[in-house]
Amino acid sequence: MTENVNDHTQGHLLGAADIRRIAAEAGISPTKKFGQNFVIDPGTVRRIVREAGVTADDHVLEVGPGLGSLTLAILETGATMTAVEIDPPVAERLPKTISEFMPDAVDRFRVVNRDALTINPENLPDFNDDESFTLVANLPYNVATPILLTLLERFDNLGTFLVMVQKEVADRLSEKPGSKIYGTPSVKLAWYGTAERVGVIGRNVFWPAPNVDSALVLFKRHPGGHTPDADNADGSVVNRETVFRLIDAAFGQRRKTLHAALKKIVPAEAFERSGIDPTRRGETLTIDEFVALARALDEVSA
Repeated sequence: MTENVNDHTQGHLLGAADIRRIAAEAGISPTKKFGQNFVIDPGTVRRIVREAGVTADDHVLEVGPGLGSLTLAILETGATMTAVEIDPPVAERLPKTISEFMPDAVDRFRVVNRDALTINPENLPDFNDDESFTLVANLPYNVATPILLTLLERFDNLGTFLVMVQKEVADRLSEKPGSKIYGTPSVKLAWYGTAERVGVIGRNVFWPAPNVDSALVLFKRHPGGHTPDADNADGSVVNRETVFRLIDAAFGQRRKTLHAALKKIVPAEAFERSGIDPTRRGETLTIDEFVALARALDEVSA
């Protein structure tokens, strides 16, 4: 059935029976090793794509496409996409699923058999000509945070993402200072942009069903690619590595004050210059305050 909206094709998305048939035909069983939980509910993947705001004009990266549930929902919008899949049999099967369920979308789709933590603009040049592209993915719970931070670091033009992750991970990614769960992922992600939780997903939409609920996180990158307060008055830029080193040290021992946690890195003069009280704890600092501390450290070290 062809719709007028976006001129895209309303396809047949995968239900539970489709997923089990594809898996059986391909000899694929979901593995804990790759954190595989396949979505078996068309309504859920359409909701993800809707929350992501994907249109026919978008170039989309999907990480961990699995058997293709979310992939088909992305292609349904008319978007062009590249899927990165670590599991060879799964990557090999995916194009056949697209040709079976959405043949008109075959030319807009490419799958790459690779670990997402190893991709960069050199070995995945698909997005190099894009001013901005978006990531839409159901991420494996065990590596969701490293994947997001790695992709943001390596792809300056990754402008937005909408990911489904374990609810606990979603809360950590989108949390604000002062909370018990505000930590390294929250503040590092805030260096690049703003994140918010935009929905909760029950466990019954997956096969196999995980023993935790999931949630959706929507992220939008700061204009210019880093926190608005990252530029120095002299035109230089605070070094991201320095900021992240301070974050890691500050959260390495959560109960310690900044003075105690950073004593080997930050001299008293840097605290004075930044106006940050060294008796505070790391979980009370915003990303801008970590940037200010890094700037002061650069100044006293110069």
